[in-house]
Amino acid sequence: MSLSSLARAAGIAALALAATAAGAQPSYPDKPLRIMVGASPGGGTDILARVLADKFAPVLKQPVTVENRPGASNTIAGELTARAPADGATLLLATNTAQAVAPHILKLKYDPLKDLVPIGLVAVMPNVLVVSASSPYKSVKDLVAAMAAKPGGFKYASSGIGSTQHVGGEAFNLATGMKSIHVPYKGSSQAHIDIISGEVDMMFDSTSSAMGQIKAGKFRALAVSAPQRSPELPDVPTLAEQGIKGADVSTWYGLYVTAGTPRPAVDKLNAELVRTLKLADVQARIKALGGETGTLTGEPFAAMNRQEFDHYGQLVRDANIKAE
Repeated sequence: MSLSSLARAAGIAALALAATAAGAQPSYPDKPLRIMVGASPGGGTDILARVLADKFAPVLKQPVTVENRPGASNTIAGELTARAPADGATLLLATNTAQAVAPHILKLKYDPLKDLVPIGLVAVMPNVLVVSASSPYKSVKDLVAAMAAKPGGFKYASSGIGSTQHVGGEAFNLATGMKSIHVPYKGSSQAHIDIISGEVDMMFDSTSSAMGQIKAGKFRALAVSAPQRSPELPDVPTLAEQGIKGADVSTWYGLYVTAGTPRPAVDKLNAELVRTLKLADVQARIKALGGETGTLTGEPFAAMNRQEFDHYGQLVRDANIKAE
């Protein structure tokens, strides 16, 4: 056989081998998935992550587990996702705490806007000002009067430094001219114990985390930190209705995947999230938590994230919020 014949034969063999290899590549996903959560079990992020996991698994035909990595204002889970192999096997259910607030306060080892690919907005929850059901305060007016009588003597809880609960508490201080002391926890569920006992006076928690305690009669809700009342808490007035302006802070939840994940995997996750959020039982679950189901996916969601990043950066500067 001539050299030219050998070259042609080698070329044909190489093409055949490449075609075989390409055809043999498994479709996504070909391994179990995990959803990283930057908060403790029982909080709003954890609840929503488990809803997604339950709905994703049978359709994607792979086990989907939730992995809780609380701490550092949800950014531990964010960094683990950012550093994971870009194969679409590691997802992140994040909130605006890690995606828009904490980067202005903490020194992160990853860039939440560059190292994570936005899949879509899952839900938006208003924050609600809660106190223990045994607390003497029945309204925001009662609370502010007590704070004025005892400057620096009140403590508010949050799920961590740079969380929306932290920002909500400082925005409240700024709007009322009062000064309450921040007490950070590793997730809302841990903070609830001290709110109920009275060890900490109050908390601006997301409705997704606080609703169970409110409905169980362990929390008293004094105000909704949103422009309108929550349909699930129709008797709880907004902060603005009680004369507190400029202190509204909500919590949103978004699904992300490691940057560099192949486009077919990103597209499949996007389609699965859209399908899941249209399910009646999922919408009912989010509504029962006091929230609204997300409708933004892909680039529109990424654009919203960037806008929120800038918005909270300004709020952090205005309120002079710093790592403690």
